[in-house]
Amino acid sequence: MKFAGLAVPFLLASYAATSHAQEVDEFGVYGPRRHTAESPQHTAFELRVGRYVPSIDNEFSGATPYRSTFGKKNRYSVGIEVDWQAIRIPYLGTFGPGFGLEYTKFAGPSYLARDMSQRASEDSSLTILPFYAVGVLRADYLAPETAIPIVPYAKLGLGAALWSVGNGDGTANANGVVGRGLSYGPQFAVGGMFLLDALDRSSAAYMDDNVGVNNSYLFMEWFVSYLNGFGSGNQMQVGTNTWVLGLALEI
Repeated sequence: MKFAGLAVPFLLASYAATSHAQEVDEFGVYGPRRHTAESPQHTAFELRVGRYVPSIDNEFSGATPYRSTFGKKNRYSVGIEVDWQAIRIPYLGTFGPGFGLEYTKFAGPSYLARDMSQRASEDSSLTILPFYAVGVLRADYLAPETAIPIVPYAKLGLGAALWSVGNGDGTANANGVVGRGLSYGPQFAVGGMFLLDALDRSSAAYMDDNVGVNNSYLFMEWFVSYLNGFGSGNQMQVGTNTWVLGLALEI
């Protein structure tokens, strides 16, 4: 009984201290972070959107088949990327492989085969499905501790794209040549990520504790892909030189 008499005040004091540090509502626990260490971090996910104008016209001297068919307007792609942060380099950041997939499609009125100055009633289309594997270096060591929480990064690797040209009857076919193929080649990117955790560290800690999201970022990237068969000259150049915006989550 003497032990119980000592334990009750201790438990009451502990409960009061915990209640002061954290509160509970119908959505769960909120308040200061329940632990100071972040959860393990191994992977980054990116949602990406960017301008995409393929480099098809670069193949021709004086002719512009892409621009003549689809015009000069900006076109856009959407995509995802998953990076495995395999290695943490002391005092620098993370390095590991990344894999991405994108999608874009263009459409414009076709030309008449007998008179290239006249448009046909049906549309031509170009669908491109780029995918790639890259090595990703993110210099994120200083971002949580500095006044400007920017994470620079670089990517280098190989890209490829499935493409198909369509008309009103489906995939284009000219003299037995079907309008689809695969182009591949090198690609690279450089960019910067703004650490959103810096805007509200309490919410960032809550996301880590309850969802497992270590960090969230907005990013901007300059992206270049040379999908020309490494200069072989026998592949349609559907790569691009462009910018990308997106949201990244690390878990």
